[in-house]
This record gives sequence, structure tokens and C-alpha cells, in this order.
Amino acid sequence: MPPAGATTGATTPADYARRHLRFGWWSLLVFLTLGLVLETLHGFKVGFYLDVANSTRRLMWTLAHAHGALLGLVHLVFGLSLRVPGERTPARLALLSRALVGATVLLPGGFFLGGVTFYSGDPGVGVALVPVGAVLLLLAVLLAARAS
Repeated sequence: MPPAGATTGATTPADYARRHLRFGWWSLLVFLTLGLVLETLHGFKVGFYLDVANSTRRLMWTLAHAHGALLGLVHLVFGLSLRVPGERTPARLALLSRALVGATVLLPGGFFLGGVTFYSGDPGVGVALVPVGAVLLLLAVLLAARAS
């Protein structure tokens, strides 16, 4: 337990760099594995994925895979960029980090959930997470651009 008055949330740019490098590699593993699963479903002509009636599912899951893999790469680039001096305040760095992680969970997660259940060609309610993730991503990119 930290001493009274100590801050447990204070981290250095090097700590954030390690965190985002780790998160980026694990995100890549998860979303590239999803891509491999989708390719396998395609290769074995699984109707649950390939039937015309399931085109919404196919689109949503492809978008989840693509956005997740891309955001994993963004984490890696961000983690590496933290090794270069910049104009970052601890509060902005913490907000940027949380926004980027939130975007990586909500954006592809919303696409994936939107494909789990869908209605007459429209994605399921999980797709409502996508705009929230997109706003978090825009916020993270804005903060990173201002700090560079």
C-alpha cells in the first residue's frame, strides 16, 4: 500500500510507452487471429459467415478485424513516439492514453457486436459503440498531434 498522500496514477512517458507497446502487440495478436478465423470461415464456405443473408455479419466482422489491427499498429507507433521528447503534460498524456485504449476496444468491438445479431441487413445495437470509439480516436489523434 502506498504511503498516505502518494499518487499511484502518476507514470512517466516511458511507462506509457511500455504500456502501449504491450497493448499494441496484444491487440495485433487478437485482431490478426480474428482475421485468420474469418479467412478460415471463408475457406471452408461456412454459411453462417458466407450466405448472402449474412452479408451484414461478414461486413461488420471484417471491419472489426481491419480497425482492430490498424489500431494495434497505432498503439505501437504511439508507444515508439513517446521515446521522442515532445510537449506532453502528464494530464494530457493520461487522457490521450485512455482515449486510445477506449477507441481500440469500442471501435472494433462495436463492429463485432453489430455483426453478432443483425436485423434485415442492419447491424445490431452493438454498432452504437462505433461512434463513441471514433470520437475517442479523434481525440487521441488530436492530442498526439498537438503534443508532437
